[in-house]
This record gives sequence, C-alpha cells and structure tokens, in this order.
Amino acid sequence: MDAPHHATRDTSVAQAPALSHLSESKSRRFGLTVGSVLYLWSRARLLDFYAEIAESPADCVVLGEVVCARRRELRLDDWLALARELTQAGKQVILATQALVETEADLRLIERHADLACHAVEAGDASALALLRGRVPLVLGPHVNVYSQAALREHADLGVLRWVPPLELSLAAVAHINPAGQPVRGPDGGAIVTEVWAFGRLPLSFSARCFTARHAGVPKDRCGYPCMDDPDGRLVRSTEGQSFLVLNGTQVQSAGVHNLLEHGAALASSGATRVRLSPQSSGFTKVIEDFDAVLNGGQQAAERLAGWADAGVPRPLVTGYAFGGAGMNAVQAESSGLDA
Repeated sequence: MDAPHHATRDTSVAQAPALSHLSESKSRRFGLTVGSVLYLWSRARLLDFYAEIAESPADCVVLGEVVCARRRELRLDDWLALARELTQAGKQVILATQALVETEADLRLIERHADLACHAVEAGDASALALLRGRVPLVLGPHVNVYSQAALREHADLGVLRWVPPLELSLAAVAHINPAGQPVRGPDGGAIVTEVWAFGRLPLSFSARCFTARHAGVPKDRCGYPCMDDPDGRLVRSTEGQSFLVLNGTQVQSAGVHNLLEHGAALASSGATRVRLSPQSSGFTKVIEDFDAVLNGGQQAAERLAGWADAGVPRPLVTGYAFGGAGMNAVQAESSGLDA
C-alpha cells in the first residue's frame, strides 16, 4: 500500500472488481473481514491503521463511519481514496452506512454511496436497503433485524449477498437460519454468505442521544468530541467495581471483548465462511494474524492467545452470546457445542 498521506490527495475512484458478487477465497477456510472502526480516532491514526491493514492477512475491509454523523475525521472522498489503495493491495472493500439514520443529510450520504456504484455497501439500517437495493451489491450489517430464515430469504430477494447475523444470535441459531448444506439463495441462485462477528466489543444499542457528551456535561451538537479521548470507548463499572459497559458516543458496547478464536469447529458448524474482526486500538494486527494462523493455518489457539495481554488486547474475553448464554460469560472450547 502506498504511503498513508496519499489518501489526502488521491480521491479518484477505482472501479471495484466483481461487483456482481462478493467473491469468496477458495484457498482459505475462513475469510477475514476487518469491520469499521467504531471509535473516534484522529485522521493520522486512521491512515496509519489502514496502512497496517493493507499488509495484514485480512482479505476484506469495511470502511466508513457507522456510529455518529458528526465524526468527520475522514470524509467520503477520503474513504474512497483509502478504498482505492486497499483494493490495489488486494483487499475487497465494502463501504458502510450508519446504523442509526436520523437526518436528510444521512439519507443523502447513502444515496451517494449508491450513485457511485464502485463498491459493495453494507446496510447498517433498514432504511438504507430501500435506497440501495438493485443499485449496488449489498451486505446485511449486524444491526439489521434478521432472526429467521424467512426474513433472510426476503432480504436475499433485495439483492443481499452477505449476512452478518445480529450479535446476540447463537451459532446454533445462525446454522438454522442459513444452514451450510442448504443455504438461502438469491434470485441468481448464489448462496448468501454468512459472516460471524468473531472479535471485538459488542455494540448493544444506539441512541439519538450521545452518552459520551452527556458524561462530559456538554451538548451533543457542540460537544467538542470528548470521545476522541477514549480510543476504545469509555469504560463504565458497576457499583461493585465490575467492568459493565463501554460508552462510545451514541453507542453502548459490552465491556467484554467477544472472541471466538478458540471456536473454529463451532464456527464451521454454524455455516459461517467468514469472520468479522472489529478494530481495537492495541494489538489488533496480532489479532488478525492469530485468527488467520488458527482458523486457516491449524495452529493452537491457546498458544496464540498467550501473547494477547502483552500486545495490549483488551480484556475480559467473552463468548456467551455465541452459545446461547449471557453475553458477558465465557464458554470453554471443549464445551462449545451447537446445541444451545
């Protein structure tokens, strides 16, 4: 990938290859997708981050602001320039829309994604589907409510090619909705690809109010961006001192970091062929490398996990939702069957 500063001047758009489908690698067991950066990072930090991602084993990158429309460290033209460089580095690029669409300006930005028609687009909200259907290849983001096979079929008819299940769905439920042996198919006969959220703090809710601004005692529309001070969100503890939630602007996240590195067999049984890794400020390139080494290289998860603390990967690690339990719990690999 060229030096990161290129994203500040080269805003031409390269036509993305294979826009009629989201091709899947035949040479690896699981595709690795880097999700959108959910936190407010500086422009320089974002450019440095994506320069590292270009050299990583991840084969797909989701770009764009999905949490707060007021976060404008990078504008759409900047994201498109990054998309061009990542495409040249061999990555598949998906542009993301916001999970909470509130204003006419938000809708116009979605329209521009559709008008460009240069990359697949991930719908973060049902309103985006109405604007994007038939105009670009579509990915269903994790905040679009799909909890049954009938619902997934309905969305497949809209031209959806890939599905990121809601985060609270168990792997057993995912397997039931889009089974590996009989996957839901679109109008062209292509199977809908399942991509499971496998690493990162879990977004639990969105609000028109900004939790971080309220915590800082400033109005949302003149906040001064206090969330810039928290590169992984602001941790909230219970009165007993237990890590409870993370405030991230208009988004509330889990305090625990969802991690399925040890559960490759359960992921395969769910029908997933891709995993999504959500960026954190420390140790993230190691996380990508370790998921590739374990899921695609046959290495032992325990050996790779041993280095996460030194790399600064946030804790605690949790897995509960994936196995039908409370999201803040952890399930051991040997007891992670799909009978939940």
